[in-house]
Amino acid sequence: MIASMKGQVSYIDAKYVIIETGGIGYKVFLTADNIQGLTVGKSSSLWIHMVVRDDAMDLYGFTSKKEKDFFELLLTVSSIGPKSALNILGLIDIDTLASAIRSGSTAHLVKVSGIGRKTAEKIVLELRDKLGNMSNDDSIGLSAHMSSDIDAIEALKALGYDADEAREALKKIDKEIEDTGAKVKAALKILM
Repeated sequence: MIASMKGQVSYIDAKYVIIETGGIGYKVFLTADNIQGLTVGKSSSLWIHMVVRDDAMDLYGFTSKKEKDFFELLLTVSSIGPKSALNILGLIDIDTLASAIRSGSTAHLVKVSGIGRKTAEKIVLELRDKLGNMSNDDSIGLSAHMSSDIDAIEALKALGYDADEAREALKKIDKEIEDTGAKVKAALKILM
């Protein structure tokens, strides 16, 4: 899996850039704010989240690890895919979004194209406990927890379950389980 990328920006579009590194041009989807910070011909370094599907392998880039971690947190919500998560981050500042989720407010989320009231409520409901009482700067525990969940979802998908089934099973397991392998085993017991 690609986790970060450093290379020269060779092309900029409204929703993506092409980064040349090692003689290969990678198409990386970014928020509009991140795209504005890039210049053709200049070197750039990005945190990458790679999404592998049957018909494509997409790269989503972020200028900060915190932004990537929040993107991955949004992906843990059933019915939120990478494009929706990127749209959310493109419209709402991470700190504002985290505060809104903690307070139960959906006002910012419903402004995002493709996110209706019910989906916004689902995001708040599913992420409120994960954000808990963390400060906005505390991403270490969040990152480890999200990484473990994402790895467990990917493992369950490799075993033939779809992402929604995997997410629902992971919600039902004991929250004290932190090891990815243990999460997968516990989720399999629920799925079988």
